[in-house]
Amino acid sequence: MKKVYLLFLAFFLLINNVYNQTLEQFFDLVNKKDSIGQLALLQKWEHSNSNDPDLYVAFFNYYFLRSMKEVVRMDKTYKGKNAIQIVDTLTKEPVGYMYSEIFYDPKIIYKGLEYIDKGIKKFPVRLDMRFGKVYAFGEMLDYENFTKEIINTIEYSNVINNKWIWKNNKPLDDPKDYMLGTIQSYQSQLYKTGDDSLLNNMQMISSAVLKYYPDNIESLSNLSVVYLLQKKYDYALEILLKAEKINPKDYIVLGNIAQAYKLKGLE
Repeated sequence: MKKVYLLFLAFFLLINNVYNQTLEQFFDLVNKKDSIGQLALLQKWEHSNSNDPDLYVAFFNYYFLRSMKEVVRMDKTYKGKNAIQIVDTLTKEPVGYMYSEIFYDPKIIYKGLEYIDKGIKKFPVRLDMRFGKVYAFGEMLDYENFTKEIINTIEYSNVINNKWIWKNNKPLDDPKDYMLGTIQSYQSQLYKTGDDSLLNNMQMISSAVLKYYPDNIESLSNLSVVYLLQKKYDYALEILLKAEKINPKDYIVLGNIAQAYKLKGLE
């Protein structure tokens, strides 16, 4: 649990690298694992300044962290890391694995999602709130809502002409590139699951990006990979050859073109 807990904190501390005193007090209480103090601070904060965008970030953190539960499991097989192998003392052969697993209490975490939704509604150009929500869905393995929120962000970015705001209501440097770069990391997250059922999610996200940024090489490459894995080699080549025209020196695109021709020849 500690690893995921620190990851979530690191994410919000990164996106709020200059934060106000009240938020600093909140994170200090989080580090001390003082949940009673956290809630007391949040209630006082909400009463005194409900229009502070950081209030919604803090409430979201509070409920997200409170929703995290850890259980210890034992299985005969385990593909993940940090598992303890159980060995038969006589045969010296592995007989199973013991490991911890994180899950989230839906009743608690959705209270946090309600707060971040209120924050997004009040401050729709705060990209950190939107990406915080995406991050949470990714940790929950709720890839349907994960994908939906990414696409919502892409759509809204077009509405505001990429004029995203970050902490302290300061405009982001290169907001379009930052947004697309982060979305690319989310695409990588989907790909690394190895779950073929999520290829459609990757396709939907890539298509949403290309709708507004047709020359985005990363999304063209992502879409081609989806087609390659689905054995739709002609579609993949069409996308890859378009990407090659945009950037003839992109080694990933060139490598995928070679792979597409190779796979097509094996049909």
